[in-house]
Amino acid sequence: MKPSLVDINSKIHGRDAGVLGNERFFKFAVLLPLIEKNDELHVLFEVRAHTLRRQPGEVCFPGGKVDRQDNSPMDAAIRETCEELGVLENEVSITGELDFLVTSFQSIVYPFVGNIKAGTELSSNPDEVEEVFTVPLSHFIHHPPERHDIRVHVKPDESFPFHLIPNGEEYNWSSSAMPEFFYYYKDYVIWGMTARILYHFIHLIQE
Repeated sequence: MKPSLVDINSKIHGRDAGVLGNERFFKFAVLLPLIEKNDELHVLFEVRAHTLRRQPGEVCFPGGKVDRQDNSPMDAAIRETCEELGVLENEVSITGELDFLVTSFQSIVYPFVGNIKAGTELSSNPDEVEEVFTVPLSHFIHHPPERHDIRVHVKPDESFPFHLIPNGEEYNWSSSAMPEFFYYYKDYVIWGMTARILYHFIHLIQE
């Protein structure tokens, strides 16, 4: 069958664009939770359990993988927050979406901002959460993060067909620098994806 212009138009016209290849990506959702304490807004963080296989002991936001039963990434963010912090769904509300992240590990992360009702009793899941702490939002506004760049270089596999591309093994591959932000509060270090999301959020509210 040879596609006609009509066939192509029916497939492409009005189509919503997405991230190329996203059907193969792992999808995650996280919540940047705000909570009011002593008449001041705080940001809530978790310390990942030391028994976890991935990133044990690191500071993060509540969140996890978007499962098939989740109607949307937002639903996943709420579900994961409730499971990890031991709160009820009606104690968590979503304020809005932040920009999503596409990682170099074939993952898409959907961050949301929300709030947990003041006075909500937390009962974190010890299998996933070592500790929960909060930081006054004003701390991040008055204490910008340190920035350090990570250099990213292309390294093809040994079986790469260099003979098919111009200049072969001497091909001039591009390189890039990825910023890493570091926030400090007491003995806690907030970095990685969590810091990138936090930095984006602080930038938005200060615009």
